[in-house]
Amino acid sequence: MHMLTYALVEASTADAALAAGKGVFDNLVGVDRHSNAVFDYYVTFDESSTVAGKSRWGERPTAAPVDSEVGQELLGDGWETTKSAFERNLQTVKDALDELSDEEIMRDKDLARCAFQRVGAAKGPEIALYEEHGCGIRDRTQLDRLLDESDTLWIVPADVHF
Repeated sequence: MHMLTYALVEASTADAALAAGKGVFDNLVGVDRHSNAVFDYYVTFDESSTVAGKSRWGERPTAAPVDSEVGQELLGDGWETTKSAFERNLQTVKDALDELSDEEIMRDKDLARCAFQRVGAAKGPEIALYEEHGCGIRDRTQLDRLLDESDTLWIVPADVHF
């Protein structure tokens, strides 16, 4: 499956932001032997591919200042994706706790345990925004702190496969 993810990086130019963003995505796909891959591969919007990136999602900037109109749009999309996934999985967990026995949850009936894991995910398909060290942005306070602490923050979109 494919999804859009976004790296929030500090940079002085679009080229520097793209390079930093690719470093984040490299980490998430396990390019470095010390990283923990959570995605199979990625395509940024400066690359051409017949199955990913522009061909799947249409034109996107390669990088945009977060405080620009397009940067705010990308940031909003990333946050809404993360928030929606969390809310959907949290509802599944609540339903499982209300409706299933401990034994049924332990056996992963209705993928209950899967939902528990997705609610607690720090990286992977349940998280669409990442900071420049590859850590997933999981709550609004964390995102707001990151936004407040930088005057040179850029957002870099990528199509990831998982």
